[in-house]
Amino acid sequence: MTDAIESAKKAAAIQAVKEHFDPTATHVGIGSGTTIVYVVEAIKDASTNPQIRFVPTGYQSRQVIVQAGLTPIAFDSLPPDVMLDVAFDGADEVDEELNCIKGGGACLFQEKLVAERAKKFVCVADYRKNQSRLLTFWPTIPIEVAPISVPNVLTSLRTIGSTKPELRTTLLMKSGPLKTDQDFFIVDAPFPPLLTTADVAAGKGKGDGSDGTWEVNKLSRAIKELTGVLEVGIFSGLNGNEAEALRVKESSVRTVTGGQKPVAVYFGMQDGSVQVRKAKDL
Repeated sequence: MTDAIESAKKAAAIQAVKEHFDPTATHVGIGSGTTIVYVVEAIKDASTNPQIRFVPTGYQSRQVIVQAGLTPIAFDSLPPDVMLDVAFDGADEVDEELNCIKGGGACLFQEKLVAERAKKFVCVADYRKNQSRLLTFWPTIPIEVAPISVPNVLTSLRTIGSTKPELRTTLLMKSGPLKTDQDFFIVDAPFPPLLTTADVAAGKGKGDGSDGTWEVNKLSRAIKELTGVLEVGIFSGLNGNEAEALRVKESSVRTVTGGQKPVAVYFGMQDGSVQVRKAKDL
């Protein structure tokens, strides 16, 4: 099973890079997780431009970039007028509308920074992450919180319908809570499967929590508003093409929030094929 999953990740990464990596790019975002190792390998094989700068979403992805002989640059070193040509990242789960859950590896805050700064976000995953609704296979929403706020955030999450939110600990319980690159903690919050915007339009639930149902975007905003929450592991809202249309209309590079949905998701399948789910405007 493990070999099949790794082969699926590699196949998806190779195709995603082939279709979205441009050797003439100047800045490329690189996400976190095991799938990204294959993305970087594919980029190394395809890249003929040593001037490209790669922006990692955390310590692990920076190490992968360095080990591949590519050049990393810190996110906060980017000139304010520079957009990433593309950002590649994985996901813990993806629904029919390309909303994603991310943060299983505890890098969600920096992953959102990078995704929102990219002209387009391309997601690479294996077949297990391909679900019709979020919180179908993946059990919780990761939330990055200030350590002092954990008790209040847990109480608030229970109030809005999370069944049993818990503080994530390290593999060694005696080491205490897991810390992010920002020295924040991660709370994992389970909810019933989330509705899409189409579900709400079809009358399958109000999606605002009042009837026990939550729509993806509404739940993301509700959690983000809790005092002490730095970021929520839901990537929703606009995709890169929609964001670019707003940037042209508003002459601004600061119109994207919510993490940005991918323009395309590449799922490596068990049989070695790759299934691609694209945004409707592509």
